[in-house]
Amino acid sequence: MPTEPSTKPAAGRKAPSKYGAEFIFRSAATTAGGVIVAAIALIALFLLIRAVPSVLANKANFFTSSEFNTSNADNLRFGIKDLFMVTVLSAVMALVIAVPIGVGIALFLTQYAPKALARPFSTVVDLLAAVPSIVFGLWGVLVLAPKIEPLQRFLNEHLGWFFLFSDGNLSTYAGTIFTAGVVLAVMILPIITSVSREVFGLTPLSHIEAAQALGATKWEVVRMTVLPYGRSGVIAGSMLGLGRALGETIAVLVVLRTSAKAGSWSLFDGGYTFASKIASAASEFSSKLPTGAYIAAGFVLFALTFVVNALARLVAGGKVNG
Repeated sequence: MPTEPSTKPAAGRKAPSKYGAEFIFRSAATTAGGVIVAAIALIALFLLIRAVPSVLANKANFFTSSEFNTSNADNLRFGIKDLFMVTVLSAVMALVIAVPIGVGIALFLTQYAPKALARPFSTVVDLLAAVPSIVFGLWGVLVLAPKIEPLQRFLNEHLGWFFLFSDGNLSTYAGTIFTAGVVLAVMILPIITSVSREVFGLTPLSHIEAAQALGATKWEVVRMTVLPYGRSGVIAGSMLGLGRALGETIAVLVVLRTSAKAGSWSLFDGGYTFASKIASAASEFSSKLPTGAYIAAGFVLFALTFVVNALARLVAGGKVNG
């Protein structure tokens, strides 16, 4: 009769220990993941604990008020309406500009450009990420703003019926959300390009050859194989770029002009983003309640970034190819 295979280790061999390399590696990986989750949870808890007293003492509506006055701790009046508007408009505009250009550059480098040109060109694009934020801010104010002012005027005159291009709360076209969005687009372009390039370069050769065997043109190969395979990677890169755009501080603080008037969801408005507003008042963080007002704004930015990234993971199917 056949005998069942023995589960005992062969003579001279020790049974694998549960404390072996596999167990140690799994434990280390689990611990590392747990540390990240715990750190995020603790940051959120810290922000919430410090923000709640100020929100309770607030004399204005935190969500609908455009006012942000914390000079008097006994009469706090602050809201995030304008901060949310400026942050979202500038970041979304940056994404709308940077994603098509970044994906186009990535496709050119991986599918069309010869290797002799692709490598140095990739290096140049990646080096753009090393430029300090303050340099982008100075470039935006001194070089970019005067150059694109005629474009903003043209859009306002011919498309002013649409709310995004309606009259803003500034008397000039310099230092608007439009200008800040273009600056942010240049800043996040290397991130989107780099991630997209890496994912497109990992497209299985068998998929490309199969499309070519069916008589597909170069564009059809890209459309049927490269783009579908790299979709989740493009989304991931875009969300990384959006995360930087939402949290960018110095460049936006330098470029955007302030305004005493409330915003109207126009790209020609001025104002503050969450990050630039907090940075502009950092030297005044000496009193608990006024400081808590800015921490409350920071908590909203934290939650906004978390939600955006969660939605991106959902759209990408919970995974990134490659």
